[in-house]
Amino acid sequence: MDKSVSLGSVNGTITPPSSKSYAQRAIALALLSKGRTTLRNIEFCKDTRSALACIEALGAKITYIDERTISIDGGLNPIGNSLHVGESGLATRLFTPIASLNRSAICIQGEGTLLHRPMHMMIEPLRELGVKVKDGGGYLPIEVEGPIHGGKIRVDGSVSSQFITGLLLALPMAEEDTTLYVDSAVSTPYIDMTIDTAQRFGVEIMHNEGDYSEFFIEGRQEYTPTDISIEGDWSGASTMLVAGAIAGEVTVKNISTLSRQADTAICRALERAGAGIVIEHGSITVSKRPLKAFTFDATNCPDLFPALAALAAAAEGESTIIGTNRLMHKESDRAETIRREYEKLGISVDISEDNIMKIQGGKILPATVFSHNDHRIAMSLAVSALRCEGTVTIENAECVEKSYPEFFEDLESIIQR
Repeated sequence: MDKSVSLGSVNGTITPPSSKSYAQRAIALALLSKGRTTLRNIEFCKDTRSALACIEALGAKITYIDERTISIDGGLNPIGNSLHVGESGLATRLFTPIASLNRSAICIQGEGTLLHRPMHMMIEPLRELGVKVKDGGGYLPIEVEGPIHGGKIRVDGSVSSQFITGLLLALPMAEEDTTLYVDSAVSTPYIDMTIDTAQRFGVEIMHNEGDYSEFFIEGRQEYTPTDISIEGDWSGASTMLVAGAIAGEVTVKNISTLSRQADTAICRALERAGAGIVIEHGSITVSKRPLKAFTFDATNCPDLFPALAALAAAAEGESTIIGTNRLMHKESDRAETIRREYEKLGISVDISEDNIMKIQGGKILPATVFSHNDHRIAMSLAVSALRCEGTVTIENAECVEKSYPEFFEDLESIIQR
């Protein structure tokens, strides 16, 4: 599917989908809880549907109450020997340790770009925890056979925090206590989300405040069913907030700056660029002002890079964004994808320096661009197109279904022609 976007100002209010990061964590813990959990304000994007398919394969019973509410009867009792995680990196690294709680072999399978994303960081730690692992050279498919044990284990956290999340949620159900040592942890706000979600289900994960190098997980704990409303997604909201900064005014509802989501950091970037920001209870309004170049470290919030690229492209001067080393193994090689597609729009993007992206702001030229099957790239390009005197056509725009199925409808609803 191709989508065309052209010059337009924006003015209006939108409510982004719920956080798929919180949703997938809650879905996993609903599986591990004995009893019925109710999850409200669920957005059934592609990644969330993948997580739901995983827990059904692992024994959960799901009841759809309405278009945003489900109940889940938990209990780990796999109905087969395979687990399909779709194209979700989080689901892969989350449900592989959870599947390892089971005593029979389960094969973790994926699709699309996920088949080329590295999973090597899981292999040896799982083996050291007593799991029998058959892997495809550090890539999917991977077969695991538990049960996973506790003990002392060291994990490389420099590539992703997602496997750490999987361990932190699975190990409370191991027979032994675990001390988990993490080297070079990145995306630490996502670890905070994991610990917060576990607490909501009655399980404590201990670590020193502000220190993500050592965790203590008591074994033989039990998750308690609960009733949770999933908060709005800052990742999806960030692109809409940037739209307000470069093309008019946008109010985003059902988000809070008190959230543990990493992408609340978009507010700091918008402030540095000079956008107008009004923060109220449960909503944020961003309005257009003369934008200036900014410097921002996105190491712990790499999903913001595409939105930051759209912001930098509209700013006067050269902006510097740090953290490109986190982008190689996303849905696309995001640093190279941003460089390639934004240069089609007439924007200079320099990624020649290690871990740094420099973007020179300027006019947006008419062009046909390609999403690279990356939902966040498609959204970024669509927002930048609002500044184009002609038309920007985005190929393979349907990839937004991965996280924000209604993105183009929401964007169209606030465009003033």
